[in-house]
Amino acid sequence: MLGRVSYPFFVSQSTTEDKAMAIDEQAPAQQRATGEQFVSDRVNNVPPSGIRKFFDIVATMKDVISLGIGEPDFVSPEPILNAGIDSLKAGHTAYTSNSGILELRELLSKHIERLYKVHYDAEREILVTVGVSEALLLAFMATLEPGSEVIVPEPCFVAYQPTVVFAGGVPIPVPTYVSQDFQVTVEDLEKARTPRTRAILLGYPNNPTGAVLERSRLEEIAAWAVKHDLLVVSDEIYDRLVSGIDHTCVSSLPGMWERTILLGGFSKSHAMTGWRIGYVAAPPALLAAMRKIHQYIIMSAPTTGQEAAIEALKSGEPFVESMRQEYDRRRRLIVDGFNRLGLKCFEPRGAFYAFPCIESTGLSDEEFCDRLLMEEKVAVVPGSAFGMSGTGHVRASYATAYERIEEALVRIERFLNKLK
Repeated sequence: MLGRVSYPFFVSQSTTEDKAMAIDEQAPAQQRATGEQFVSDRVNNVPPSGIRKFFDIVATMKDVISLGIGEPDFVSPEPILNAGIDSLKAGHTAYTSNSGILELRELLSKHIERLYKVHYDAEREILVTVGVSEALLLAFMATLEPGSEVIVPEPCFVAYQPTVVFAGGVPIPVPTYVSQDFQVTVEDLEKARTPRTRAILLGYPNNPTGAVLERSRLEEIAAWAVKHDLLVVSDEIYDRLVSGIDHTCVSSLPGMWERTILLGGFSKSHAMTGWRIGYVAAPPALLAAMRKIHQYIIMSAPTTGQEAAIEALKSGEPFVESMRQEYDRRRRLIVDGFNRLGLKCFEPRGAFYAFPCIESTGLSDEEFCDRLLMEEKVAVVPGSAFGMSGTGHVRASYATAYERIEEALVRIERFLNKLK
């Protein structure tokens, strides 16, 4: 049953009235110096990231094998590093145009067309952003009215629903389960649709499950979106990291170009998380609206990162394929390992995450993660951090060295033996 409350997946921590009552005007100044009374309910109603708790603990411990972070363990390929260094040495430290360096946008246009046979004009329909995170916020700030609903399939990246809230919208979670290969269906979406529905947010290949939406299912969703005149915001940051299946770009489907905001970037595919370069491709009116917000809050994406991204598109393909093959080797290791240990693991087809079920241990996913970290110094993330349908699972990233994954599996086996 789909609940419909103001923010389906958030628990309010305070209200304006609560805060006013909590702040005693007669209290000593040092008790009132935090500024808490000025924090908006919109922000207070969004809980801290469920991932951050574990990262903060891991940072204080030694000899931890972290399978928690969604970040490549590879250093950016050398040509990309050199391009960044050359950019700095050449004194390219000023702003670029608001939309980003034209050469980069032209290369992105060719890149998208080469991969997915869909065209975006470099000058009017592509914007370079500070990672996909900024692109996601721009998409919703540009399109949502107060109270607009956005359908968000779960489990999903932890930032999706808070970003909708920060933009004034209402996220409507739609659970998916391992029994349906974590693929959302038209039937699921239709149950969640109301007159207030403005958009669907799709994140495939999926973080945290590794699911990839099959083309036939995506075609059904596309036809449904066209029928009901809905916007689709498609986060395709993991599009290059798939195994044994082709990724389908949403905007390449019939009727979808004019209603899709396509998000992508270099962080995952090119091991460039710290460079903070993403992009958004969209029809001109939508792109212009996002660019207007971007002009006021960002100005332009980092110049050095943009010039590194130019090199990534020129010479990075062999490195992308090499990393993809290594991720696939690790994927096989970790999935087989979890299954061997009795933790039934969904077969991920994209991204770099495994999402095993831990219900057989008798522990909740949070208890499992807490104890595994404290007793065996292996960090994984509770599935419930990604939505209620992730409960009973944990997310384990295989974006870490093969040997480290092998050692992590040894430690996990030792932990499971202690539970028997």
